[in-house]
Amino acid sequence: MAGLSSRSAVAIHALAMLAHRRGGSLTSAKIADSLESNPVLVRRILGRLRDAGLVCSTEGRGGGWSLARAARDITLYDAYAAVEKGQIFSRHTHPPSTACEVGRTIGDLLDVEFQSAERALEERLGRTTIAALLQRILAAGNAPGDR
Repeated sequence: MAGLSSRSAVAIHALAMLAHRRGGSLTSAKIADSLESNPVLVRRILGRLRDAGLVCSTEGRGGGWSLARAARDITLYDAYAAVEKGQIFSRHTHPPSTACEVGRTIGDLLDVEFQSAERALEERLGRTTIAALLQRILAAGNAPGDR
């Protein structure tokens, strides 16, 4: 299985920090500090978020990254879709034997199960906005950017 990478978590973390900034901008280095990560990795993720229309950047002194739309209009699924490519589940790397009773039919049946699971993930992540997540973060006393 391909599975999820950490890109989704990094993207959502960055979006929450930018939402917390309320209109201001943050540098990729500041976001990377919060993630205890490499700014180059963060810039790559931010680039994908920019390509998806979720963030924008300003160059020069005082520049940085900011949300391109309201945090209440960005879902966790938006972030996921911007940075994750391909299916979560993958089939056998080599087609199973058609001479086998299981091998003949398992691929089609797994496709149905995997597609259903992926739809459930999309639906669940689509229910939570960055604004709602930030509200929960602040309620827990762990505001992003308070480092």
